[in-house]
Amino acid sequence: FSLKELHGIFPWLVESIFGSLDGIIVGWNLRCLQGRTNPTEYSVALDFLDPSGPMMKLVYKLQAEEYRYDFPVSYLPGPVKASIQEQVLPECSLYHNKVQFPSSGGLGLNLALNPFEYYMFYFAISLITQKNSPVTHHVSPSNSAYFILVDTYLKCFLPTEGSVLPPPSSNPGGAIPSPTPRSPAVPFTSYGMHHTSLLKRHIAHQPSVNADPASQEIWRSETLLQIFVEMWLHHYSLEMYQKMQSPHVKLEVLHYRLSISSKHHGSPAQSSYQALHAYQESFKPTEEHVLVVRLLVKHLHAFSNSLKPEPLSPSAHSHTASPLEEFKRVVIPRFVQEKLYIFLQHCFGHWPLDASFRAVLEMWLSYLQPWRYAPEKPPQSAEPLLRSVSEKWAAFIQENLLMYTKLFVGFLNRALRTDLVSPKNALMVFRVAKVFAQPNLAEMILKGEQLFLEPELVIPHRQHRLFMTPTLGGSFFSSWPPTITDASFKVKSHVYSLEGQDFQYKQMFGTEVRNLVLKLAQLICQAQQTAKSISDHSAETMASQSFFSWFRFTPSEMNGSYTGNDLDEIGQDSIKKTDEYLEKALEYLCQIFKLNEAQLTQMMMKCGTAQDENGKKQLPDCIESEDGLILTPLGRYQIINGLRRFEVQYQGDTELQPIRSYENATLVRLLFRLSSVLNERFADQMDVLCSREDFVGRLCRYHLTNPHLIQKIRYSPVVKDRTSQNWGPRISLRFLASYRTLISLLMIYFIASWFYIGPVGCTFIILIGYFLYAVIMTFFSEGWKPHEH
Repeated sequence: FSLKELHGIFPWLVESIFGSLDGIIVGWNLRCLQGRTNPTEYSVALDFLDPSGPMMKLVYKLQAEEYRYDFPVSYLPGPVKASIQEQVLPECSLYHNKVQFPSSGGLGLNLALNPFEYYMFYFAISLITQKNSPVTHHVSPSNSAYFILVDTYLKCFLPTEGSVLPPPSSNPGGAIPSPTPRSPAVPFTSYGMHHTSLLKRHIAHQPSVNADPASQEIWRSETLLQIFVEMWLHHYSLEMYQKMQSPHVKLEVLHYRLSISSKHHGSPAQSSYQALHAYQESFKPTEEHVLVVRLLVKHLHAFSNSLKPEPLSPSAHSHTASPLEEFKRVVIPRFVQEKLYIFLQHCFGHWPLDASFRAVLEMWLSYLQPWRYAPEKPPQSAEPLLRSVSEKWAAFIQENLLMYTKLFVGFLNRALRTDLVSPKNALMVFRVAKVFAQPNLAEMILKGEQLFLEPELVIPHRQHRLFMTPTLGGSFFSSWPPTITDASFKVKSHVYSLEGQDFQYKQMFGTEVRNLVLKLAQLICQAQQTAKSISDHSAETMASQSFFSWFRFTPSEMNGSYTGNDLDEIGQDSIKKTDEYLEKALEYLCQIFKLNEAQLTQMMMKCGTAQDENGKKQLPDCIESEDGLILTPLGRYQIINGLRRFEVQYQGDTELQPIRSYENATLVRLLFRLSSVLNERFADQMDVLCSREDFVGRLCRYHLTNPHLIQKIRYSPVVKDRTSQNWGPRISLRFLASYRTLISLLMIYFIASWFYIGPVGCTFIILIGYFLYAVIMTFFSEGWKPHEH
């Protein structure tokens, strides 16, 4: 094929592989392609899309001819799309000099991208646009072809060792030139102070693009990272966008709009309301999306940590630092930090309160621990928890203070609303507590908070002191502590750049957050008690399922109460894990926040006394009102999380209870009809007998009185005075329909036959024995719990 023909089919080929932007064309469905299920297609796709494969060779071939391809702005992330439609240029240099307005009759705005950018745009955005692709079997995201390709591209274009491999080329010169700048078709206003691209800064001082191949090829690394970050992380709500806009920027945009309107410029830009409305699009990242972002975070830590140690001489550094080394130094704070922080905030605030949040949690914890991806691995020891965080990471912690403190508070608020009896939720609390309990980490976070709260002193000089080396920090500046001042300025810059100048900082080690931690500790204690009660109940249930207990009556079977819990299905092993996770989490929280042991002991004692004298859980927290008991928010929380409950009992006519599994349905119906006939025929006689005050009346009341007139049952909290219906004295023969009763009678008749006692004689003995038992019980107490039959 000629280059012109390849240029024509390239957009079709890219769309055939990654799918269309509207999601209608699925393409190769790389996200669901796995080597275990489709080994041939899997290996072919990876070989074809490899950085040195046929597809990338085509990309570089077209790149040499400086072809451009249109990418619709309408498919960009919401904030970027609305900004460009408002003619406000995003701060990311990826969009600079690329926005093309449609010609007469054209539709919508487009980005004019070079082949490498066009390919990577489609590759990155397919993670978002193809989220609803059909899946016929279970897919592990970390084993998909898409996940492997992301990892391969990161290792190729952001190498931790060596330099970026040069692209294959058929030219004798060997190198493909970097993209040339293009003048914008329409002037744009930039929102935010954007950083100059590393590519432009290095090439600007080069006499020729071939003079320094490293400088020439750094554009691929920077472009790849910017595309990944923009497509995967640049999503947030309208409120967040408005919060990020400073008054200065808003005024600048207003002046620009006034100048446009005064010239009656017929641009296709939308109105302010219409453009900003695009920010209200609901963005719901998937678990796979989060896993890919975590892969990016882990690789960027390894990439940044592979930076060579700085030379002692500053002058030597200025001459020897390669573009790739400088890129490693700024890759996280300049390209990733802000958008990742907003992305995490969005996830913390909108992710469902279930175990799938584990993916977001692990991605956050990966970012918080760059030392895990350092080239120098700490020595393996028998107790890994004793490893201390080195002081060299203090600068990273201070410059990412909100990642540690504000997101930790966000996690606390989530944990207080989750069911900690669930092993998966308990594991998440354990993981966060374990990470923050690493020795020296809490101290460095506290140091960062102290630097942020340090009073403002001599602000005009601070910005210049950032760029001073320690050797030049003396002379007339010696009256200030240079390290503390510079660090304090960095921390304040970090916080205010992410949250704005009017941000009210909530100290992680302050009183408010400490109270939240105490609440979490209390919930952990309650969850431990609940898990213990579930474990005890499960053990009792197993014991009650023995052979001999099968013939025994239990009160719960007759009155319809249910004493179990929905968490009974967890299992003994999971309950044991839950208890271990919660116990260790509580221990770590005590280490982090220096919690008083006396407070914890008192708290655990309160949780331990949550059982009344009968060994049953107390009722949920309620308040008295004219309509009866009303659940408080605490009471609702206790019910939802299984901490307390109401005894669920059947409160209607016991004769009309649903037929149980241990009853014979035919006998239940027949005996009910027989009982109804007897009750209708002898109702007056039974009333007269039960109204007598002598021994006969007491005996009849013991057998015939409605149990609901005597037994006190605690009803639902909705109704205060629920009047029990009085069905009067009556006969109930339903107990004879129970399989247990029938088999017990058969066994008695069988044993009686050994002693040559016939059925009639055995029946007479049973009736005499039961009559004697009833007489004795009547003598003892009339107020004893009444019999059911």
